[in-house]
Amino acid sequence: MTVDVSKTDGPADPTPAAGPQAIKAIPVRHPGRYVSAAIALGLLGAIIYAFAQGNINWGAIPEYFFDDRIIDGVLNTLLLTVLSMVIGVVGGIVLAVMRLSKNPVTSSIAWFYIWFFRGTPVLVQLFVWFNLGLVFEYINLGPIYKDYWSVFMTPLLTALLGLGLNEAAYMAEICRAGLLSVDEGQAEAAHALGMSHSRTLRRIVIPQAMRVIVPPTGNEVINMLKTTSLVSAVQFADLFKQAQDIGQNASATVEMFFLAAAWYLIMTTLFSIGQYYLERYYARGSTRTLPPTPIQRFKAAVLPARRPKGVTV
Repeated sequence: MTVDVSKTDGPADPTPAAGPQAIKAIPVRHPGRYVSAAIALGLLGAIIYAFAQGNINWGAIPEYFFDDRIIDGVLNTLLLTVLSMVIGVVGGIVLAVMRLSKNPVTSSIAWFYIWFFRGTPVLVQLFVWFNLGLVFEYINLGPIYKDYWSVFMTPLLTALLGLGLNEAAYMAEICRAGLLSVDEGQAEAAHALGMSHSRTLRRIVIPQAMRVIVPPTGNEVINMLKTTSLVSAVQFADLFKQAQDIGQNASATVEMFFLAAAWYLIMTTLFSIGQYYLERYYARGSTRTLPPTPIQRFKAAVLPARRPKGVTV
C-alpha cells in the first residue's frame, strides 16, 4: 500500500531560520581618560602662562640661531660626538673580546678598565685629564714626541680622552652582550671548517651580533651628543660653551640656553631617524616583514588607498 504524500494533510514546511544578527558593540566608557587629558592640558597651559609672564627676550633666539659662533659650536659638537663614539666603539669591541678571552690576564685587565671608567663620573675624568699638567710638566714619549703638557693636552684632546675612554667601558658591555647572543655552535662549526678565531669573529659572529648591538649603540650616540655639553668645563668650544658665552655678552643667558636646547633637539631627532633606518637594515632576515619607514607611514595615513582596477563601489 502506497501513500500519496502530496495529498496528506499536515503543516507546511517551516521557513528557514534567519541568520545570526550582527552584535551591536557599545564601547566601554573611560571617563578617567577625559579627566587625565583635561589635567594635562591644564598643566600645559599653566606652564605656558608662567613662561609668558617672565621677562624673556624671545626675539634673541631667532636673532642668534644661525650665528657663526653657534654654527661653529654645532659643528664642533658633531665632530666630538663622532670621534668619541669611534673611540668608544673600537675600544668597546677590543675590551669585549678581551673580557671573553680565556686568558685570565687580558680578561682581568678588561674587567678592571670597565669597573674603573663606569664607576667614576665623566666630569671628574675630564677634570683629571685637563689638570694633569699640574703633576706632569712635560709629556715625554721618547723619540716620538716631547713637549709641555699644557701644549699637548688641548681642550679637544681632553674632551676626546674623557668622553671616548669612558664610552669604551659602556660599549664593551654592549658588544659583549651582542657576542654572547650568537649561538656558540656557529663558532664551533667555523673552527671545525678551519677558520681562525679572528676570521670567525669578522665573518660570522659580529655580523649576527650587530642586531643586538645596534639599538643600544644608537642610544649611546644620542646620549653622547648630549654629554658633550660637559666639555665646556674644560674650555672646549662646543655648542653649549658658545651659547653660554653669547648669553653672557648679550645679557640673554636664559634665551641662549633655550637656543642650545633647540639645536640639541634638532640633532638628536636627526640621529634618531638614522638609528631607525640602521636598525631596520640589520633587522633583515630576523623578521618576516620589515617595519614601515616614516615616509611609508605618512603615505598610508594621508594618501587614499588605491583600489584594484575594475573594482567599483
